[in-house]
Amino acid sequence: MLIYIAEDDLALARGMKFTLEREDYEVETFEGCARLLEAVRKRQPQLLLLDWNLPDGDGLKLCRRVKEQWDIPVLMITARDLEIDQVMCLEGGADDYIAKPFSLAVLKARISALMRRSRRKAGETEEVLRSGSLRLDVKRMRAFRGEEELDVTPTQLRLLQYFLENKNQVLLKEQILERVWDKDGMFVEENTLSVNVGRLRKKIGEDDPGCGRIKTIHGMGYLWEER
Repeated sequence: MLIYIAEDDLALARGMKFTLEREDYEVETFEGCARLLEAVRKRQPQLLLLDWNLPDGDGLKLCRRVKEQWDIPVLMITARDLEIDQVMCLEGGADDYIAKPFSLAVLKARISALMRRSRRKAGETEEVLRSGSLRLDVKRMRAFRGEEELDVTPTQLRLLQYFLENKNQVLLKEQILERVWDKDGMFVEENTLSVNVGRLRKKIGEDDPGCGRIKTIHGMGYLWEER
């Protein structure tokens, strides 16, 4: 899989390239917008990692330009970590964003989540999603903790699937409501989400150290935290 990185911090770019190549990704790095755009025209990658602030332009504007021409997943890299910055990234066409400083382990998790979403969009699905002792059979939509099948509703199963597909990634409340409930344009109150998250927490048994957990990110949404 080919990944392009546009990042003017050469030490960070080298670190990301080294780490991702060890995961068997093919990686090319660029210091600015112009050279990356030229490379994309010649050969489209499966993923773009774009720094928001580049020497010769705005990475978010570059993201919009790329999205107008190609269906390439984009992960924005930014030193800005306010909620409004995340909203600007997502509304600007980015599929996800990660704020500096970040660990390379989190970066790899974000990339894996983006690739899973990209495969789903292309009609490919993972049949079983796992987190420690918890597993979700996506094809049959049944959840298990160890050998015990959990008594969860269809809505809670879709919610669990979305969390497991995006481990260690902050999911905004609006994103979750749109993905889990609003497929048919149906309006759902935000309280519906918090109620279902609370019930799902009880059913998956978050006191089990072998299982991940749903972590509340106040003012934003939720995150499935691997343990």
